[in-house]
Amino acid sequence: MSQMPPISTTSTSTAIALIGSLDTKGEDFAFVKAEIERRGLAALVIDTSVMDEPAFTPNVSAAEVAEAGGSSLAALRKAGDRGAAIGVMAKGAAAILKRLHGEGQVQGVLGMGGSAGATIATTAMRGLPVGVPKVMVSTLAGGNVATYVGDSDIVMMPSIVDVAGVNSISARIYTNAAAAVCGMATATPTEIPTKPLIAASMFGNTTQLVGKCKAKLEAAGYEVLVFHATGAGGRMMEKLISEGHFVGVLDVTTTEWADELVGGTLSAGPTRLDAAAQAGIPQVIAPGCLDMVNFGPLESVPDKFGPSAGSGQSDRLFYVWNPTVTLMRTTPEENAALGLILAEKANAATGPVAFFLPANGVSILDSPGGLFWWPEADLALFDAIQLNARPDIAVEVVDANINDDAFANAVTTKLLHFLTGEE
Repeated sequence: MSQMPPISTTSTSTAIALIGSLDTKGEDFAFVKAEIERRGLAALVIDTSVMDEPAFTPNVSAAEVAEAGGSSLAALRKAGDRGAAIGVMAKGAAAILKRLHGEGQVQGVLGMGGSAGATIATTAMRGLPVGVPKVMVSTLAGGNVATYVGDSDIVMMPSIVDVAGVNSISARIYTNAAAAVCGMATATPTEIPTKPLIAASMFGNTTQLVGKCKAKLEAAGYEVLVFHATGAGGRMMEKLISEGHFVGVLDVTTTEWADELVGGTLSAGPTRLDAAAQAGIPQVIAPGCLDMVNFGPLESVPDKFGPSAGSGQSDRLFYVWNPTVTLMRTTPEENAALGLILAEKANAATGPVAFFLPANGVSILDSPGGLFWWPEADLALFDAIQLNARPDIAVEVVDANINDDAFANAVTTKLLHFLTGEE
């Protein structure tokens, strides 16, 4: 395929890391390397091949990647264990990419490949800070990419055809990918006035609450970043807290723990609520939406929740939030377990922390007269928090629903007190 004429853009002081196997996909990476370079940027190639020699000389050899991953290329070839080799190369690529970015040698990263290539490249990408351009071209990009993206901001681009040579289709895809990562790496961010950041968790059933809190906190001079408690949102919030972006956390929607405990689809994992505790920053916690576990369409609800779960024959209570989301009410037993979990997470905090419990329900659905209104279940949740929280942790019951003005005022006032020391 004929080479396109050079494009005049920026200097080679901006470099894009290319991660992939140069033994089986050397032609593809050579093409993308040339596309990056004709845009005036440098391409720093990291080879993750194992079995054969690269089609061209990379900047970082496969042997260096294997060594950084705790093994040697010779050992991986001798063992012939593909799964183990992928793990080693992923670990090594992540260590090398993180070091190169920390040294200022790369400003973006592009990977290409199938399942193995995507596993290695995206593992490396997830080790970079949010905002660093990350593009993954893969045959798997059209499916469920949660495993590859994780809590990062990776852009997954479908390769359309296999990453197996340059042709009339792949050339266009590769050109788009190169242009995308180069454009992101050289873009000048819009300047926004810097204010102290506060993280807040929100769900559809706590939108009213967080909107009210956000307005009050912004009026006090803070910027509030709201994270949708969908599993990925909670993981991203935890990651950014651990990276030191926030001065405080308004964690009023802890619903992801219901999915983690019961087996719903929106779990954020067992480390949810750990980051603020470890960072020692002020946090206000509420059991927002712990009345519900999330599933997909009604027919997707697991059978273990009753015969013909969701069809009216189950002893569990369901609500179809929309055609793709079905909510299941948590039980008193589950709520007691959730209360204990929240208390234990708060007990590990090294900074100021307080609980606020809404006596009239933890969501829109869990309000007097609402479908999920179940005072006994809420009481089991509240009792577990009160009985298990450290004696020095304030636990305040507010005579309101979680979305009422009184509750919004209470949690916001407490967080501002933690942050400023003012009553």
